[in-house]
Amino acid sequence: MIVTGFVGKTAIVTGAASGMGLLTSQCLAKEGSNVLMLDINAEQVENCAREIRENGGSAQGMGVDVREYAQIKDAVDFAIATFGQVDCTVSCAGGASVRVLQEKGSSFKEWSVSTLDWGIDVNLRAPMYLAHAVIGHMMERKTGVIIHIGSIEGQTGSSGVDYSAAKSGVMFGLTKSLAQYGAPYGIRVNCVSPGPVLTRPAMANMPTLLGRAAQPQEIVDLILYLCSDQAAFITGANYMIDGGRACGIWSVK
Repeated sequence: MIVTGFVGKTAIVTGAASGMGLLTSQCLAKEGSNVLMLDINAEQVENCAREIRENGGSAQGMGVDVREYAQIKDAVDFAIATFGQVDCTVSCAGGASVRVLQEKGSSFKEWSVSTLDWGIDVNLRAPMYLAHAVIGHMMERKTGVIIHIGSIEGQTGSSGVDYSAAKSGVMFGLTKSLAQYGAPYGIRVNCVSPGPVLTRPAMANMPTLLGRAAQPQEIVDLILYLCSDQAAFITGANYMIDGGRACGIWSVK
């Protein structure tokens, strides 16, 4: 399927210096969107944005800690001042706190409270902050798309208690509540929830019913579709893209 209708629109993407955030930014820019790329690694995200511009796209990079509302609000204001509007947001920033912070404890009871706080702040609070910062602008324009990134572990649970709890909140409570709030103003809100994706080597060993992990482009293609006008009748939905892993995680050989 070929998605259309991105020329002249503006997207904000978090976690945009690497992984699916970077690929989403590159694909949106290739389709004609202006993209404001946000990441805590300012130098890296600015370099990524410059590379998009060198390839003919329209992108700006900005160092932002998504745990800080003031920084997110400043980024939204910058996007509006620079590009004139914000049409969609994609919250790719996130990750398992124990892995990212290299927590030494082997189980939940041993993790520090700061690790748990980081997991909730980055994976749940941050997408809520971004939605809060941009939705007033979208309501005034009576149009907009907000995309969240969930996870298979928000559906099945996992040993990463804070991560699974945060992702579940994003996939269901946050996405459905914002969809109800935004619908009278033409704002659509959806969530894409991947299973194993080949952004890290360890993902290749996670079993699925289809016998493989996803290619990152497969996830991004779904994100772009939901951002496009072709998905104009879709809101409040959580899309599992997990190769059937959630259907029977323990029965997969």
